[in-house]
Amino acid sequence: MKKLLLLSFLFLSPVSLSVLAQTTPPAVNVSSSAQPKPAAWFPHNWIRGHVDFDLAPPHNEPDLGRCAFPQPSSAGGADSQCTAYGRYFLSGYVELQPLNRTFVRHLFFFFDPTFTFGNNIPQLKYTYSMEPMVYDRSIGVGFKLPRRFEFRFVQHQVDWLGRYSKNLGPADLNSAGPYGLYSTVGVRWNFGGYGASSSSGW
Repeated sequence: MKKLLLLSFLFLSPVSLSVLAQTTPPAVNVSSSAQPKPAAWFPHNWIRGHVDFDLAPPHNEPDLGRCAFPQPSSAGGADSQCTAYGRYFLSGYVELQPLNRTFVRHLFFFFDPTFTFGNNIPQLKYTYSMEPMVYDRSIGVGFKLPRRFEFRFVQHQVDWLGRYSKNLGPADLNSAGPYGLYSTVGVRWNFGGYGASSSSGW
């Protein structure tokens, strides 16, 4: 009897161990490698923006505020030198957000230039000339806030180009250009998908 019990134990022990090995879940390795810190400088999409090229058809030229209208007869009519009415516009917007750690990652810089070209006088002369007229730009610094708000400081300036940097005759108003020189402080709110490529995390 004792021999029978001993044989049964020896036979059943490996089977029992095999069953337990199959039903026992494998041990979970709780150790995990630490996540690498994000780069301190130049994160993904740290520089972003767009470029535009626009054409104003004849009889739709924007007035840059430089020439009197109607022009005085002494200006020369269609031969007047004051032709600051735009035909082509090359513009863009560039935003730089180079930092990626601490609260300064919400800081960004922006540049918003526009170049205007043309040689036109409403009702007197319409051309497709690409003569450069004016360089108009805004530069500034901003800080991204929660809920997609932004605090912005902007400075705007205008420089006349080529012959427009000099007096253009009797019709010349000698203005500082579109909006001239100014600075503003303001808040912007982005909604929808606009501005979603920011790397600031807000």
